[in-house]
Amino acid sequence: MRDLIDDVAGKSQLEPEEAVRRTSRAALPKRFYKSAEVTETADGFAVTLDGRPIKTPSRNALAAPTRELADVIAAEWQAQGEQIDPMTMPMTRLAHSVLDGVVGRIDEVATDVAKYFGSDLLFYRAGHPEGLVAMEAQHWDPVLYWAANEFGAHFILAEGIMHVAQPEPAIAAARAAMPQDAWSVGAFHVVTTITGSALLALALAKGERDADQVWAAAHVDEDWNSEQWGLDEEAAARRAARLIEFKAAAQVLAALRGS
Repeated sequence: MRDLIDDVAGKSQLEPEEAVRRTSRAALPKRFYKSAEVTETADGFAVTLDGRPIKTPSRNALAAPTRELADVIAAEWQAQGEQIDPMTMPMTRLAHSVLDGVVGRIDEVATDVAKYFGSDLLFYRAGHPEGLVAMEAQHWDPVLYWAANEFGAHFILAEGIMHVAQPEPAIAAARAAMPQDAWSVGAFHVVTTITGSALLALALAKGERDADQVWAAAHVDEDWNSEQWGLDEEAAARRAARLIEFKAAAQVLAALRGS
């Protein structure tokens, strides 16, 4: 699925490994400020550099809905050395995506990511080996039971990778349970596209599963293969880059839970 956020925010949510490659090819800007700070405004908490507001790529003010999130963004800017490296600033990049790509089009982005409820990772199960089948059930079944009991979202499971059409009432019920504010929708989008599961993103957003549990559940098959065949270094590097983006999005969902 093409990321709607990418289209508007100038690819600020690229696949992390591709973003690393692009950044490495471009000269990094030099640091031009002494300190990054947070200022409360009528619209939230703005991040400033030496008292001056920061703008996103689309010229929106860089601000967050809570001081906690704004402090994280400011800390990323403060931690920069002689050069400014965007790849060390995951919360700032997420803020750009939200402010430039989600604000003003929340329903469109939410509808886009809700498509995952029709083809979620958790629906497609291995038939063998027995150990992998058990691991998938251990990590995935509780989330499916929770969605059914909490929201009346009853989904159909399948063995293998052949697509199975999901009941529209189940998709609608899960879609209705999604967060409604721009920052949470943006973070939800990031978690879903990284994990391949809108249900895991929903469980994280609602506090049913914590970030470590969701990350583990999203990588059951990958971890099983690594245990059997060994660790692939390139795959490990890509996973580490995705984890940075995932943690930033998870932090947003935790900070705004219930909003």
